[in-house]
Amino acid sequence: MGVIDKVAGWFGRARASEQPRLLQVQCANPKGLHRMAYAEWGDPDNPRVLVCVHGLTRVGRDFDFLAQRLSAHYRVVCPDVVGRGRSDWLPDAAGYGVPQYVGDMVTLIARLGVERVHWFGTSMGGLIGMALAALPDTPITRMVLNDVGPVVTAVSLRRIAEYVGKAPKFASLDEAERYIRVVSAPFGPLTDAQWRHLTVHSTRPRPDGGFEMGYDPDIGKPLAAMQFLGDIELWNLYDAIRCPTLCVRGAESDLITRDTLAQMAERGPKARTLEMPGVGHAPMFMDIAQTVPVEQFLLEDTVS
Repeated sequence: MGVIDKVAGWFGRARASEQPRLLQVQCANPKGLHRMAYAEWGDPDNPRVLVCVHGLTRVGRDFDFLAQRLSAHYRVVCPDVVGRGRSDWLPDAAGYGVPQYVGDMVTLIARLGVERVHWFGTSMGGLIGMALAALPDTPITRMVLNDVGPVVTAVSLRRIAEYVGKAPKFASLDEAERYIRVVSAPFGPLTDAQWRHLTVHSTRPRPDGGFEMGYDPDIGKPLAAMQFLGDIELWNLYDAIRCPTLCVRGAESDLITRDTLAQMAERGPKARTLEMPGVGHAPMFMDIAQTVPVEQFLLEDTVS
């Protein structure tokens, strides 16, 4: 039986658990404590854990499709990074950065009670993964970087800075969805149901009956304070990574270039590389065509 056949079998058994458990863990910041929420799929006693971490303005529920597909084989854990979704906001915007996020993820992994994890990181989630995977005695033993790498282009940072923390208020979910379809157009062609799923989980109701984006507007302050005079290079982190790594690039991405992708195959962990056609920043892994190659990579050390 091939890998895809086995994955299909696991997916069928995973149907018994269609909805995640919604949990939280207490983390520390320089000015106190905050709660980080996470969605957990699959057997809570499974020692094999896959941590899926979202992009800058997104939430853990972006991974529902991927998590359901893998939940019969993994305990899949999808946090809302602090300042997003159901998680608390930080008292000081200066804390919104990779060092705080890495600390929170170490706390989360300790809560899960496991020594080792696999990692799937989209954009910011990939940067967090790279920083954690580069540390001595890292808990990450296999990693997928989704449309991110050790060079982040200045043009993509300028594009993101144009909308982060500047979203309007919405009179209805329909209005919120129209906005999300515009700013998230690089996600590529999604179904109406998929756009609505992303909208429902990345917005929150307002007291006046309307809606707003479900993140602290201050997450954009550190980005706005940066001067994008050139690309950000993190090769020192990438070159320290030793775990098997797959880097997926949206073929139309403005955040990671083909040249960077090619260099990633030659340096550090010598990542396997893959391009997703018809997508920019970033592939959302909400359909089988996108998820199967990632499933094959993640499950290589679990099936024969």
